[in-house]
Formats: sequence, structure tokens, C-alpha cells
Amino acid sequence: MNDSLSPQIKQQIWIRMPLAPLGVGLLFFGTAGTLAYWEAWVYMAILFLPTFFLVGYLMKHDPKLLERRLRKDEKEPAQQRIVKWAAVFFLAAFLLPGFDKRYGWSSVPAGLVIAADLAVLLGFILFTLVLKENRYASRVIEVEQGQEVITTGPYAIVRHPMYVAALLIYVFSPPALGSYWAMIPALFLIVLVVARIRNEEVVLLRDLKGYREYMEKVRSRLVPGVW
Repeated sequence: MNDSLSPQIKQQIWIRMPLAPLGVGLLFFGTAGTLAYWEAWVYMAILFLPTFFLVGYLMKHDPKLLERRLRKDEKEPAQQRIVKWAAVFFLAAFLLPGFDKRYGWSSVPAGLVIAADLAVLLGFILFTLVLKENRYASRVIEVEQGQEVITTGPYAIVRHPMYVAALLIYVFSPPALGSYWAMIPALFLIVLVVARIRNEEVVLLRDLKGYREYMEKVRSRLVPGVW
């Protein structure tokens, strides 16, 4: 790729990379009131080690895609509302596990914790495959000049594989962190993802040439044969 990151984007990345695990660690261990929280340590390793490798790869090989993944200003009013609500439930889903650990509300077996960690890792792998297939996979809902409909890889199975990856990560994070109670706000994120997809498809039908034909070819949005 001939694209290169701007100095501002590079600075943003170098600030975020150390601050992200520090902030998440403070969130988990601060609410738990202890560092003896092995579920959080394992989860953070699964979450951040692959992320650092991916960011490093994209910085070198596809900086434009990395820049797209850093965007956060939604243009569509409906998406702005969805993102605000999602932030509330997302924060709740990551605050509750630490309190759950501190007060012993849940008792998630170690085997289930590890299985959930593997599901989170599977979500990250699918996320990486989506990025490999679609370098227009922006964090916000937008259609760029020259953008084409992607019909290969996971896009040949469902229309929104990125959201499948995100839901695997979101839904299985609470048990991976040893909390059943945090599943409640995490499940609300499914409703918001469905709402986001419905609005996103309105935008894609309006702005992305060939998307209607793609919808007729690939019928399922998230789960083959279901929706």
C-alpha cells in the first residue's frame, strides 16, 4: 500500500497503545479491589496481545485501513443515538465483572471461563479475517469513493461478519471475566447491533452500488438461515 499515516494519527496510536491496557486494568482490578483476579489477567492477554500485533501490521502494510478503524464520528443521526446507548451498556458490561469478583455474586467454573476466552479469541480471529477481506471496513457507517461491495471470504456467508465478530467478543466477555451478571448489559448490545445493521443497510442501499444485488445473493445478515 502507498498510503501513509499522518503524524497526528501516529501520535494517537502511540498514546492509545499503552493507555488502553492501563485503563482496562484499572477498570477491572479497581472494581475488583484486588490484583488476584486471574480471569482478568487472561482476558487482557487475549484481548491486547493480538491487538498490538494487528496494529503493528496495519501500520506497516495498510495504514489507511488502520485510520478507518480509528474514526469515531458517525454522520448518520440514527447511528449517533445507537452508539451513545451502546457506550452505556458496554461500560456496564465491563464494570460489573470486577464488582462481581469483589462481592462474589457469581461463581463461573474455570472451564467455562476458558471456553469463553476461546470464544473471544475466535471473535478476534474473525475480526482479522474481515479486515483482510475488506479494507473499507470503517469503524463508522460511511461509503467512500471507489468503494466496492465485498462478496468473498466471510462476506459470502453473512452480510455483516464484522458484527458477528464483535458479538462473539461482547457476549462472551462477561463469563470470560467470571461474571454471569454482566451478561445482562452484554445481551442488550445484541439489540443495538441489530438496530445498527438495519440502519446501516439503508445507507448501503442508498450509497453503495451493487449492494441490493449482494443482498439478494447473501440473504443472512448475522446468522445463516436465521437472520
